[in-house]
Amino acid sequence: MTAPLTSGPAEPSVSLDLGGRTALVTGAAGGIGHACALRLAAAGAKVRAVDRDAEGLAALVERADGLAGAVEARVLDLTDLDAAEAAAAGADILVNNAGLQLVRPIEEFPPDVFHTVLTVMLEAPFRLIRGALPHMYAQGWGRIVNISSVHGLRASAFKSAYVAAKHGLEGLSKTAALEGAPHGVTSVCVNPGYVRTPLVEKQIADQAAAHSLPEDRVLTDVLLKDSAIKRLIETDEVAEAVLYLCSPQASFITGTSLSLDGGWTAH
Repeated sequence: MTAPLTSGPAEPSVSLDLGGRTALVTGAAGGIGHACALRLAAAGAKVRAVDRDAEGLAALVERADGLAGAVEARVLDLTDLDAAEAAAAGADILVNNAGLQLVRPIEEFPPDVFHTVLTVMLEAPFRLIRGALPHMYAQGWGRIVNISSVHGLRASAFKSAYVAAKHGLEGLSKTAALEGAPHGVTSVCVNPGYVRTPLVEKQIADQAAAHSLPEDRVLTDVLLKDSAIKRLIETDEVAEAVLYLCSPQASFITGTSLSLDGGWTAH
């Protein structure tokens, strides 16, 4: 008789207990980062919440009161790359989320803004990963979750810096996955479509000007034009995906991109 084949994790269900784990989340004062920090803390993690917005971080810490884990505010501008790398030391989980956006044609795009976008959204994640890996490697376990975007897989006009940064983040994530695999460290991109965040709300006026449309048509005619599901994704939905990628059952998911794009990339 042939013995039955067994595969996968030993646990019969998804374990969402992150007790004893330390997570670092960038851009944690609002939007996706805020939701991820709360969800990881609710699962028991000690979360280092990194942002340059001190007031937003204070509000986050207040909301986290009473959760199974804890949230510690760390006010930090990610353009300070040495400080970013130092902040990641000892983290078991790293969520690279911080981002910024400017909608302009390439010939009108300010070079200093292009530089800042790539610094915050590509070079800082590299330095954060670099700072986190020694601890992850030493313990034989780590989770790197890079909040990319559908724009890490597809391009849109007038977003040269953002698209370039997200495409670069995809490559960085894959490289970290290949290097981290022998050490029990996974690296994955999460790729939402348009999320209901201040970052999206702030770009509606820019999109209206770029496309010569009234603002009330930007959502339907521009932002959701290629999405099969005609709504914005909520930050909590993204946070649930991030939490799953930190679970034991996600240990075989690495070097790939998880699209939460409402069918955008099905085209």
